[in-house]
Amino acid sequence: MIQLTKTGLVGDGNLQELTLQFEQLQAFRLPRLLHPELIQMISSRLERCSWTTQPDGEIAKEAAPSDLAPANVLNFAVNTSEFLDVMRQITGCAGIRWFGGRVYRMMPAADHFDSWHADIGTTHNDRLVGMSINLGARPYQGGVFRLRDEKSSEILCELPNTEQGDAIFFRISQALRHMVTPLFGTEPKTAFAGWFRSGDTDFYSMLCKDAAVARSTDEPVVIS
Repeated sequence: MIQLTKTGLVGDGNLQELTLQFEQLQAFRLPRLLHPELIQMISSRLERCSWTTQPDGEIAKEAAPSDLAPANVLNFAVNTSEFLDVMRQITGCAGIRWFGGRVYRMMPAADHFDSWHADIGTTHNDRLVGMSINLGARPYQGGVFRLRDEKSSEILCELPNTEQGDAIFFRISQALRHMVTPLFGTEPKTAFAGWFRSGDTDFYSMLCKDAAVARSTDEPVVIS
């Protein structure tokens, strides 16, 4: 089992099997990626903060937390050199340099949605692999991740992700589209999601740059 803890990456897994899954389905799952102590530290803050709905044009509508600390903690955990190297090995994407993610929540009966999209374009051509980690303490209904071939519209895989701390990974490509099915029931879907990206920089260099800007503008530091 591969697991992210407060002190770094622990354990190991069958990377060859995960590589095969990624080659065949363009996606794979890592169960219990987040250690329970890390989950508890994050969840306790998310349950106390407020949430504001933020639309993303016609692509999605979701809620963002007022507390930025959980996303910052998770970005630090994911951007260790050991975990990035594991992702390069599994996906074959040698160009992965860093990960940028956010925490979001989708709530039933709140007009929240996530429609078919590619997560890549002229302004976001450095995104290589997507990741979504479930942070919710209780299983939600609906909210299933789907990945399809853009040309044929064939569904390549469906990945429910209702167990706290589990993560799903999927290839980012112009030839692929993904979405999350609508929620129903009463429980929200809370997740940390973002992209492993290429480029000529890394997470810590970007963090230092953003921190310098924040000091001059009194704005909080956010990596996404």
